[in-house]
Amino acid sequence: MKSKLQKLKGTCVGIAGCGGLGSNCAMALARAGVGRLVIADFDVVSAANLDRQYYFLDQVGQKKVQALGDNLRRVNPDIAVEAHDLRLGPDEVRRIFKDCQVIVEAFDRADMKLMIIETASEHFPDKFIVAGSGLAGYGNNNDLRTRRLGSLFICGDETSEVTEDLPPLAPRVAAVAALQANQVLEIVMDDLEPANGEDVWDE
Repeated sequence: MKSKLQKLKGTCVGIAGCGGLGSNCAMALARAGVGRLVIADFDVVSAANLDRQYYFLDQVGQKKVQALGDNLRRVNPDIAVEAHDLRLGPDEVRRIFKDCQVIVEAFDRADMKLMIIETASEHFPDKFIVAGSGLAGYGNNNDLRTRRLGSLFICGDETSEVTEDLPPLAPRVAAVAALQANQVLEIVMDDLEPANGEDVWDE
């Protein structure tokens, strides 16, 4: 019988988006011992990303998937990183995440969040999706939570939107990314089962 840590080594997790949520969540999973990550993003690292994303000054201008893959392997040389430099749509989601046990949604835009949740729910009913919603600003630690809706977990406060007064700052972004990574670990190590869409989260 496999130990829980051995389960992690045999696990493949998809990360859709390599910004604040995606890069920090991926790093937490790599440190925890997940064996394979499938990461996807089309963007490049900019100096403006460095206040909250897991990149370094000398990586500015590099493709995010390339830079993140390098950083993950520096922390965990045994991890397998499959990097996709592309803009995700429904066809790409179905193709590149088909072998993943869990998909982490880490987009900025609401329409992209909806796209991956709907695509994964329709085509991968046996997979869990761990999404982020509500991470802007600072403070209000006790508002951050994880809520389960069938095969979907939502991490964050689900209300705070990014504005000039409430920008995405490193502590809260990293906190929600850590909630996402922690939820992935629970799914894998406790062998959670999808729950057919109903809200099964206990407040």
